[in-house]
Amino acid sequence: MMNKPAMKTEEVKSADKNAEKKLAMQLLVQAAQPERRHVLLGIVILLLASVLEAVGPFLGKAFIDHYLLPRHNEMWMMGALLFGFVVTGWLATWLRYLQLMRLAGVAMRSVRRLREQVYAHVLRLPMAFFDKAITGQLVSRVTNDTEAVKNLYVQVLFVMLDSSIVVLGALLAMAVLDWRLMLIVLVLVPAVFVIVWFYQRWSAPAVARARQMRSEINAQMAESINGMSALQACNAARGFGQRFETTNQAHYGARLNELRANAFLLRPALDLLNSLLLVVVIFVFGQRPYSGVEIGVLYAFVSYIARVVDPLIQITMQFGQIQQAVVSAARVNTLLQEASTPERESELQIGRGELSLENLSFAYDGVHRVLHHIDLHVPAGAFYGIVGHTGSGKSTLLSLLLRFYTAQQGCIRIDGGDLQMISDAHFRASVGLVPQEPFLLAANARENIAMGRDISDDEIVAAAKAARAHDFILQLEHGYLTNLGEGGAKLSTGQKQLIAIARALAGKPKVLFLDEATSHIDSETEQLVQLALNDLRGQVTIVAIAHRLSTIREADQIIVLNHGHLVEQGAHTQLMNIENGLYQKLYLLQTLEE
Repeated sequence: MMNKPAMKTEEVKSADKNAEKKLAMQLLVQAAQPERRHVLLGIVILLLASVLEAVGPFLGKAFIDHYLLPRHNEMWMMGALLFGFVVTGWLATWLRYLQLMRLAGVAMRSVRRLREQVYAHVLRLPMAFFDKAITGQLVSRVTNDTEAVKNLYVQVLFVMLDSSIVVLGALLAMAVLDWRLMLIVLVLVPAVFVIVWFYQRWSAPAVARARQMRSEINAQMAESINGMSALQACNAARGFGQRFETTNQAHYGARLNELRANAFLLRPALDLLNSLLLVVVIFVFGQRPYSGVEIGVLYAFVSYIARVVDPLIQITMQFGQIQQAVVSAARVNTLLQEASTPERESELQIGRGELSLENLSFAYDGVHRVLHHIDLHVPAGAFYGIVGHTGSGKSTLLSLLLRFYTAQQGCIRIDGGDLQMISDAHFRASVGLVPQEPFLLAANARENIAMGRDISDDEIVAAAKAARAHDFILQLEHGYLTNLGEGGAKLSTGQKQLIAIARALAGKPKVLFLDEATSHIDSETEQLVQLALNDLRGQVTIVAIAHRLSTIREADQIIVLNHGHLVEQGAHTQLMNIENGLYQKLYLLQTLEE
């Protein structure tokens, strides 16, 4: 017997699932909200088509009972009935085509809006989210899950709605013909709902498991492709292959359980119900006294039973897709519930680029501090370098300066104003970043420098010249219009970094941040970077995190971090004169290594 705490846990899980489904349905309704006019028009067309389809068996009944059986060969009336039968069928088919096109358009446009909403939301998520997010799963949310949601729109708006109206129309027509026989047919409806209930209980866990495993497959594929060089270098292909095989087998098992539920509880069970129903109706009809019996009624009922059973079968056949789509919608909704970076609206402007850090402390988990009470002032136009051992807090400090995170204690000011109060658009336009690993689009050099911004060709060339990238770009096959390949495959590591610097400078930033921008480049390219930085001195405030200390040797001030504390500060010559100083040890050790 289940104990009370376990029962409460099950109740909580059930409540969470119900709430999740409710939110998912709200998301779907919200995405389709602008399509209300098209949906209503589609329903009107569907009703007209259903009425025309219901008229057909009535015309067939009249033809059989009034002309065929009594041998009343009134050719004009018989022709009119047959013509009406054909015309109503043709009109119903044409209206169904219009309805399908209209409602399918609703589904396509709704999912287009949903996919754009999800992608826009992902672009606004804070960097803290991407620290724990898995790329493959995110891609699956934006592509596969939203595509499954499209199926839900199609199934609900077309199949479910269409079939429900057809069933209702057929039952009403049967009630007009013979309400007693209609009651027999009506028994089929609750029987179908019982089958569907069992199906949902059986298939729902399998559907959720299959979607989860599909996301995991995407994640493992993306991870393996991105890290292929390391994977092969470590001879890990076999281990990764076995891990993928295990995940793929779990996905196969979940889909197999779903297939078993479909094969047992959907079409076969409903076909059996259909056969039993026909037997019962024919038997009851045959037990009636012959006087006044209309054979046309039996024909009409057989036709209407098909119109009841087939739509019910169609409805139940869609529950697998609907189950998948609801799970996908819930996953999309979960992503949309992630708190995005708040929009900041302020009139504060970055003018000179003067930076001040006041008693700055930060912890990723809110408890274990990575930075401790940092006080620092960077004058406008100055060149400051930040160095330290791995794990000293350099990258964390840069992330705070870039507003990827917010410090729990202290504040960062720029030109005297709180960094957090500046509007996002102005902040991103006024601050440039050169990352350690340059990100390049599979596009030409011009597009990689412009990065979607409205920048003229002259400005792009000027930025490339300032970054010392202009000469090698001109030597490419088509100059600035040369496609650089995926991730800049056609360029060397140093050339990629110069493109990244040109991109940062193209925005004419007031403050430029460099995150170990010279750690993976050769000495010749490093000299080009140093020349570019020297040209910018006095014009742009530069803060450079450096692993190679030669890059920031000429900096106005060098900040030395150790375990999150600012332990030394000064120019290169000053820091080298500190006996047993940390910077001196780092510099001498690096010199010996070189």
